[in-house]
Amino acid sequence: MLAIIFWILLVLVFYSYIGYAFVISLVIPFKKKRNKEIYLKELPEITLVIASYNEEKILTAKMDNIQQLNYPAEKLFIIVVTDGSLDNSNAILSNYKKIQVIHEPERKGKVAALNKAMRFVKTPFVVFNDANTLLNSESIFCLIQHFSNEKVGAVAGEKKIIDITGLGTAEGWYWKYESLMKKLDASFYSVINAAGELFAMRTHLYNQLNEQVILDDFILSMSICLRGYKIAYEPNAYAIEMPGISLKEEQQRKIRIATGAFQSLKILPFKKMLNNPVLLFQFFSRRWLRWVICPPAIIIILFINILLSFFYTNVLYDYLLFMQLIFYIAAGIGWLLMRRNHAFVLTTIPFYFLFMNFCMLQGAYIFLLNKQTVLWSKAERTVAK
Repeated sequence: MLAIIFWILLVLVFYSYIGYAFVISLVIPFKKKRNKEIYLKELPEITLVIASYNEEKILTAKMDNIQQLNYPAEKLFIIVVTDGSLDNSNAILSNYKKIQVIHEPERKGKVAALNKAMRFVKTPFVVFNDANTLLNSESIFCLIQHFSNEKVGAVAGEKKIIDITGLGTAEGWYWKYESLMKKLDASFYSVINAAGELFAMRTHLYNQLNEQVILDDFILSMSICLRGYKIAYEPNAYAIEMPGISLKEEQQRKIRIATGAFQSLKILPFKKMLNNPVLLFQFFSRRWLRWVICPPAIIIILFINILLSFFYTNVLYDYLLFMQLIFYIAAGIGWLLMRRNHAFVLTTIPFYFLFMNFCMLQGAYIFLLNKQTVLWSKAERTVAK
């Protein structure tokens, strides 16, 4: 029985991170490809919505970055919500006359800010973007082209981390992996989790979200897919973000995301998902396994492997245990290097893999204790010099 459990869990972990990509890569070439999109004859009006909380350090650079976007200025409307900000954000934004600023002294969280901003959006398309990221000049133009396909309800941009620290290198590698997975997902059927750093959608598809939702981008993505639309992926539109200032800050952020993941599992309408088997398959493979099964499975696999190696004479379990121990040793070295702000691919990847799954377990614990909140301490990020 232990051997059966061991192999089932090992296969599921492998499938979640690598096997799924291999499976859909085999299917994608056989899917009927839609003709390449033709550029929209006329660029539509769009609204760029930015939720900002105490971002005075980057706001000037952010607003200057927006001014440089390659999109007709008369068709680009900008809304910035600064609820709860106690710094000089509003004073900085007052220097930019075309920007609509919405502010209330009380901070209620990002979802409340988005809900409020959407009441002022009059354009057919909206783009969500985080205040602490910078966009490439062609990003809005590239995103909007996908809407020539009426089946596309939203478009996911790419998130890039500036590689200037060991943590930045680790984050960057992770997001390159996620970008590859989004590209495969979109080619197979649909992206199921657009990153909130850069996310475009048809305005009429936005439903006011419960203000207690933590992962607004995931819930929005799934709600769009459940209404029969697809989410495209556009690698030529990307949001650039600085890395976290420390591993502790990154851990707090990952735990909050993990808590939101379990909250999402509670509120998603799974019965409705049964009507779309392909979407259900993607959700099970890309999220449910990654969130629910893999974190505890990694620990269980190690302990079962120790027992099998001790009680069985099969040398295969000895080899597998040896490989696991090498993996954990490499992760330990990766942790030591990370503390010194260095990264090395053969040690950093094992460390970051275990680090993310450990944060998922912590997030599950917080969720079970019902201690999650939409308000959190803003993660400090490295400042470019």
